Amino acid sequence: MITKFMTEVTAKFNPFSPCAKPARLFLTQLPPNARANGMKITSTLLPKGATEPSSVYVKFKDGQEMNFACDKTNIIGLTNECDRHSRALQKKDDLQD
Repeated sequence: MITKFMTEVTAKFNPFSPCAKPARLFLTQLPPNARANGMKITSTLLPKGATEPSSVYVKFKDGQEMNFACDKTNIIGLTNECDRHSRALQKKDDLQD
C-alpha cells in the first residue's frame, strides 16, 4: 500500500465485532515509521455493545478525504481505493518534476 501521500488515518472499531477486521488490517499495513514521517494516526476502540459500525477515515496531501464503512467494504477494496488515489497523486507529482 502506498502511504507516502496519506496525512491522516482515523480508525474506529469494536474489537469484538467481525466487521472490525478491515480496520484492524488497514492499521497493520501502515509502516512503523509513519508517525515519524508526519502521518497522524488515531484509533478508537468502541465498547463491546456499541451499535456504531467500524469505520476508516483517510486524508491525503491534496486534501482528498475518504471515509469507509467497514461493514460494507473489505480490506482489499479499502486498500485498492487508497492505492488508486495515491497512484494518481504520484503520477501528478512525477509530471510536475
